[in-house]
Amino acid sequence: MDSNYSSIPKSTYVELQPPSDSPNHSDSPGSLSFNEAGYLRSKDVEGDDIDDDLEADVDNYPLVVSGPNGGSGVAGAVFNLTTTIIGAGIMALPATMKVLGVVLGLVLIILMGLVSQITVELLVRFSVLCKASSYGEVVQHAMGRPWRILSEICIILNNAGMLIVYLIIVGDVMSGSVRHMGVFDQLMGNGVWDQRKLVILVVMVIFLAPLCSLDKIDSLSLTSAASVALAVVFVVVAFVVAFIKLVEGRIDAPRMGPDFSSKQSILDLLVVIPIMMNAYICHFNVQPIYNELKGRSPQKMNRVGRITTILCILVYASTALAGYLLFGNNTESDVLTNFDKDLGIRFSSALNYIVRIGYILHLILVFPVIHFSLRQTVDSLVFEGSAPLSESRKRSLGLTAVLLVLTYIGSTMIPNIWTAFKFTGSTSAVSLGFIFPPLIALRLSHQGGLSHSERLFSWSMLVLAVIVSIVGVVGNVYSIKSKSD
Repeated sequence: MDSNYSSIPKSTYVELQPPSDSPNHSDSPGSLSFNEAGYLRSKDVEGDDIDDDLEADVDNYPLVVSGPNGGSGVAGAVFNLTTTIIGAGIMALPATMKVLGVVLGLVLIILMGLVSQITVELLVRFSVLCKASSYGEVVQHAMGRPWRILSEICIILNNAGMLIVYLIIVGDVMSGSVRHMGVFDQLMGNGVWDQRKLVILVVMVIFLAPLCSLDKIDSLSLTSAASVALAVVFVVVAFVVAFIKLVEGRIDAPRMGPDFSSKQSILDLLVVIPIMMNAYICHFNVQPIYNELKGRSPQKMNRVGRITTILCILVYASTALAGYLLFGNNTESDVLTNFDKDLGIRFSSALNYIVRIGYILHLILVFPVIHFSLRQTVDSLVFEGSAPLSESRKRSLGLTAVLLVLTYIGSTMIPNIWTAFKFTGSTSAVSLGFIFPPLIALRLSHQGGLSHSERLFSWSMLVLAVIVSIVGVVGNVYSIKSKSD
């Protein structure tokens, strides 16, 4: 007899989900009850026993139901997760390599990527164990409501900081800054487009507002794919130009290690590690992407994470090395602003425009992905107990408008992306990526069965993250104080 079902290996994981064509099935006698995320309600968080008063026949329920809108596949999830990671952080990496040197810079790019992936897998594992549909929910299950509020505040600070950084880059590149000419200036000369605030406002109204008004992160899969492609174009152009100049002998020998020759160099070294850690933060979007993954399972999400990590390591390493080789000690905190001068090769002007305009389009497409989790988190914190945001279009649009206005105001007050990255990297980003996930794993270890190596990793990561955060904050404050003196 033909069947649409296939056997499932014993090592795999599946979730019981309600039939998509029976929305009220859970109200019938003897039926199973599901929460908003599609998880089976149960008193036993270990998943060993269903509630005793439920006498339904579990075998009558499909393991995974995928209707016409069954969610995104692995490719869509990879694009969304990659877009979450490869935002503006990539623009600060050449500057971090200028501080760290080539060898230590490349080692940290690879190491941070691997460590971040391990923490993502821990987060997925215990989120499924707790049947949590958001970052805050798994934190609350492990450590209580006050910690959930703290984690959601961290998400808000981190994501709002990232969105502000995107707008700063858009303004600097298109309208120019004190030391660099903008694209509009080079193309059309002086004019009303020199006004940075006006340029950012126009971009926000015409491009960002429509994309940010979408209700599901899966709706952004195609724009995420386009944003990744644009990032790859930037990497390819920068790497090819650097390689040509290196072969022709027109690039100075890069520094291999960190510089300890001055107090400022040491201060930069103290604050650059949090910036590097900030480059891989995507944990706040893991649950939304997992919730909309077709045929979701921890194994499938881990595969998404590993593909994403490999892709990001390659892109980051190529960008950091190419940017530092091209501009050396003149590398700016936002390397895009370096692409306003002659690169010393044929078609230099055209390549400059391609790099800068292409990456601005990339950031415009990344913006709504980060905004999605920011909006969800603010809604969870401010409107707790209300209907899901997807069921209240008016509330969703209202939150979107308010958040866009606030990020616009923030972009007009912060001087550059280096300042924003230093503080978000050493506080909220470190907490979300490298403090909360190990804490969750350690607190729920009796349920999740942590191995000895996993427990050792969790403790090591927790201690290291706290040290890095403290050192980063102290270094930031001292650096600002030194400049003011």
